[in-house]
This record gives sequence, C-alpha cells and structure tokens, in this order.
Amino acid sequence: MTGLSALLIFVGLFLLGGAVSFWRQKLPKGVVAVLGTGSALALLAGILRLEVWT
Repeated sequence: MTGLSALLIFVGLFLLGGAVSFWRQKLPKGVVAVLGTGSALALLAGILRLEVWT
C-alpha cells in the first residue's frame, strides 16, 4: 500500500462520515449527494491504486 492510496482511502472514509453526519442532521440532499459522490470517488481511486491489482 502506497502513501497516496492510503491517503485517498482515508479521505474517502472521512467524507463518508461527513455525508452520514449531514444526512442524520437532515441537511439538504444535494450536500449529502456531493459528499457521498466525492467519498465514493476517493475510495475507488484509493482501492484501485493498491498494489494487489498488479
């Protein structure tokens, strides 16, 4: 696991926690959708950068 993949996974989990928190606070669905999308993209990028795929 490289440093960049670990950073992307960490950022993705952080954004996912924010999306869940905002959803529980009943904030606008657009904000939650943007955070969820950013979280999914960061997690996907971090997972795809793992060295297990080579």
